[in-house]
Amino acid sequence: MKANLLLGLAALLALGGCASITGSKNQPISVTTTHDGKPITGANCVLVNDKGTWYANNTPTSVVVLKAYGDMTATCKKEASHVGATTFQSANEGSVWGNVLAGGLIGYAVDAGTGAGFSYPPTLNIEMIKGDTLPTPPVPTTAKTGETK
Repeated sequence: MKANLLLGLAALLALGGCASITGSKNQPISVTTTHDGKPITGANCVLVNDKGTWYANNTPTSVVVLKAYGDMTATCKKEASHVGATTFQSANEGSVWGNVLAGGLIGYAVDAGTGAGFSYPPTLNIEMIKGDTLPTPPVPTTAKTGETK
């Protein structure tokens, strides 16, 4: 009886940490644009990751994206006056480790494949420059450990 109770409790705790079971594959994100620390309003942005493309028009605004293991690039333009491009790192959520414990590498692979165990910063701020030539977005160099840059 005691062993069954402990086994049931362990299973319940493991399922509570599984991102692919309890987490959403969608994430709402706020998108803002700035130049020299001052807000730029009315810019149109395109957000891209390996799950799709989303349009965040007339900044500041918000959009719901599909989470992904891979990073997200954001390119923005305001008429011919300002442009900006940057890359935002996908970080694993704490719940992904519950899935690793419950399902091992298969559990992690499920979360990486669906994106449910990963997320982006809740607010993406794209720093704009004057002009109309879009810069190449920088590539993040840190590993996907949940650390922020």
